[in-house]
Amino acid sequence: MHYYQFNIGDYVSHTRHLSPIEDIAYRRLLDAYYLSERPLNSGIAVVARQIGLKEHEPEVHEVLQEFFKLTEDGWINTRADKEIAHFKGKIEQASRAGKASAERRSNPRSTDVQPTNNQQPITNNQEPIKEYICPPEGELLAKIPDCQHSEVISLYHQHLPTLRKVEVWNAARQGYLRQRWREVAEELSKSQAIDSSNVLGWWGEFFQHVGKSKFLTGKVNSKDGRAFTADLEWILKPSNFAKIVEGKYHGTN
Repeated sequence: MHYYQFNIGDYVSHTRHLSPIEDIAYRRLLDAYYLSERPLNSGIAVVARQIGLKEHEPEVHEVLQEFFKLTEDGWINTRADKEIAHFKGKIEQASRAGKASAERRSNPRSTDVQPTNNQQPITNNQEPIKEYICPPEGELLAKIPDCQHSEVISLYHQHLPTLRKVEVWNAARQGYLRQRWREVAEELSKSQAIDSSNVLGWWGEFFQHVGKSKFLTGKVNSKDGRAFTADLEWILKPSNFAKIVEGKYHGTN
């Protein structure tokens, strides 16, 4: 995992007694644990060196004994294990949804809805289909799933490992993602009832689409010899997002 939620209040309430070195050690141990998604080495010296604190083995050992549990496989953290399991479940769910969506597109005659004799005929009085993605301000919206920030970021890191990592997720970036999430969810909900897995499936396919662009992934040099590389914030900006969806950055492939 390259991203995990960090609750400042919860962390402070459990770590205010730690010394500065112990606090640094705990944060680095958590980062190493989430990044590798497996138990830490049982050897204190090995772990201390891994997190850049080989001169502070006693403090590292103290933190491991308080917040981790030593098993045959190494040091584990049960809270982190739950978060990792939840993350993997979301990714698997998104992957299944993405595959199902791709199968439906490859077989346009396939549908989950079976016609019945009770279906009401279409008349001239039927309300016309809206062509916009986001309805005008004030219009009643269909219920759409909440934006799954951490899952989308994880999909970005998974499918685009060579692009810049998300280190800061501020209000502006959150706003960009909420807007794009809403647009995508509204579009998907036109043809079927959806939940977050459907929207995450779309995002997984979208990031794969981004990865096929040589320009966006830094494989095309400009006249000055420099290569542009996109990041998640740039991708989420309205104009850039629309052009990516339309394939306008894939012409150099």
